[in-house]
Amino acid sequence: MASNPLPDITATPAADQHILHDGNEYSTIKEGLAHILIPASAAKTPQTSPKGENQAQSVFYNPIQQFNRDLSVLAIKAYGEEVIERKQKTAQKSRQKLLAKKKEKQEKKRKRGEDGVGEAPRKAGKLDETNQTPNIESANTKVVAPHEVDGESSVQVEEEQKAIEHQLFVEDPAQTTPQVPDASNTAEPELKTHTPVPDTTGMTEERPANTSKAAFTILDALSATGLRALRYSQEIPFTTLVTANDLLPDATKMIKINAKHNKLEDKIEAVTGNALSHMYNVAHGESKEGNSLANPRTKYDVIDLDPYGTAAPFLDAAVQSVREDGGLLCVTCTDAGVWASNGYPEKAFSLYGGIPIKGMQSHEGGLRLILHAIASSAARYGLAMEPLLSLSIDFYARVFVRIHKSPADVKFLAGKTMVVYNCDSGCGAWTTQMLGKNKLAPNKSGKGHFWKHVFGMAPVANENCSHCGMKTHMAGPMYAGPLHSPAFIKKILDGLPSVSKDTYQTYDRIEGMLTVALEEDLPTLDEDPNSPTATAKTNRYDPAAIDHFPFFFIPSALAKVIHCVTPHENALRGALRHLGYRVTRSHTKGGTIKTDAPWDVIWEVMREWEKQKAPIKEGAVRKETAGYKILKLGESKDTQGTENGGANLGGANKEQDEQDSSSSKKKLEVVFDETLGKEKDAKKVVRYQLNPRENWGPMNRAKGKG
Repeated sequence: MASNPLPDITATPAADQHILHDGNEYSTIKEGLAHILIPASAAKTPQTSPKGENQAQSVFYNPIQQFNRDLSVLAIKAYGEEVIERKQKTAQKSRQKLLAKKKEKQEKKRKRGEDGVGEAPRKAGKLDETNQTPNIESANTKVVAPHEVDGESSVQVEEEQKAIEHQLFVEDPAQTTPQVPDASNTAEPELKTHTPVPDTTGMTEERPANTSKAAFTILDALSATGLRALRYSQEIPFTTLVTANDLLPDATKMIKINAKHNKLEDKIEAVTGNALSHMYNVAHGESKEGNSLANPRTKYDVIDLDPYGTAAPFLDAAVQSVREDGGLLCVTCTDAGVWASNGYPEKAFSLYGGIPIKGMQSHEGGLRLILHAIASSAARYGLAMEPLLSLSIDFYARVFVRIHKSPADVKFLAGKTMVVYNCDSGCGAWTTQMLGKNKLAPNKSGKGHFWKHVFGMAPVANENCSHCGMKTHMAGPMYAGPLHSPAFIKKILDGLPSVSKDTYQTYDRIEGMLTVALEEDLPTLDEDPNSPTATAKTNRYDPAAIDHFPFFFIPSALAKVIHCVTPHENALRGALRHLGYRVTRSHTKGGTIKTDAPWDVIWEVMREWEKQKAPIKEGAVRKETAGYKILKLGESKDTQGTENGGANLGGANKEQDEQDSSSSKKKLEVVFDETLGKEKDAKKVVRYQLNPRENWGPMNRAKGKG
């Protein structure tokens, strides 16, 4: 009995399906709502040996980054909903403005008719100044169309409107033929209203609601097999076009095959070429359909950079080819061995423009190096960067930033770029210093304030640590502003209940990591009411905002310095909160504590822990070590009331330094209140996920074709 023939590529996609196409047999892997084809002989899950050698594979499918892709879909969807709404409002305003302009011209024409003055002679400008009668001979030198008014025709007005809408809308393939508008149509991304558009006779006509939809375009710059492009097209309903670019012809061939199998050929454009060339061409080159100003290739709403290794070489082109009115950049850097390690400081500087920080804060410092590279790339073109979500995940970093044209906002960048003095070889304390300073000054009129951008202070820390006396090392420059937008994270979290866990298999981890990212935001004290850029006044991102407490510490690392038993997290948090400081944690590592307490207070709490709860044996700490000096400093304080030099978490804030220094003079009442330090979780979530399988980490570059 003959076996059933395999279905071809036009078959309805399904998981674990076998497809025959051009004489080759493929099997399918389902991720999200997309189905990716791989050769039937290839392993569905690439395995890495202990030596790091991958099996040869013609298609690179990396299940390790499914979390990255799931999160990206949800983040772009949350971002895009605002963009679509903004485009619809912009189009509506432009139509109303053009309508008012048309009515004004028609009203002028009507009044002139009532005055008995014809349009032609008035247009020609040949009225007799003595008797206000038209000069017939001059008027007959040009025949003026009835619809021309003050040198501008209604046709020109219509063309102006079309030019505006071309940048915002595209034809909806589902509505290519005229249809009677259906009041019950509730297609979310499309215009839902009937916008009156005046005709040339002054009457109005109804514009069909569903003949066009707001354009939303995405560039998957390094697409490989096109899995991201497939998911963005399939799972983000308002996406109109995803350009899937790859340098290898074999890769774009697979992108086209996958798009055809997923029935997404009308939404995915496969492009073979260098990603840099493609983005620079979008930013500065010819139009998509020839050198025509009437139909240019507009910049992308979203650009996704997910390379093998660093994204640094692509940042300059990306910031120029994304929309300047708030376009989204999604950037992945998988070279954590560079930006979160002390092994290659020279390579980190060449790629990201800064030196990584050594020690436990290395991943947080790495995120700030990447953000610094994006911000400095954008600033060259008068573009400002707003971080929406910045995460260190497993072995890579994933950041989502918004880009907008604002030379005024760019001026704040030097004042929110910092270097770090890090006691990595001693006690782990650190001090920050801004390269520039954003300073509020009163207006000459006496009303209000304005920002001045001035030079930063000289070094705010000595060569040796003020707590333990050990040598410090410099790190940076790196970004010193907030890593996240709480409003953006909340929007993603609010949308989670509406998605399926079967589709987004990393749902629990997304919810947990975003919850921690939202919690780790340790806002500064109330914004200065004099600031003209304060969020409360502008209802938008504050370009002057600085994260004065950018890094965390780990209790076990501090206990190791003074050779005592590690305090329980609740006890340590309770002690800091009892003293009036705020405490949270970092998404980058479990067991971390972020606080606005200065380092002299943190070490005083640790000394009290050793005295009250875990006394160490005499001689357990060797002389000339960091721990010995910290403990002796505490004894010196008790007997002499001497003042610690006091590097603090803000570092560059002189007023904060003085406040911390004065508070360190008085004896602190340290109470290890575990009840006060206990985290009250309104919802149980998985905040820190364990690796799901052995050898979990970055794969080697795929071997073979594709």
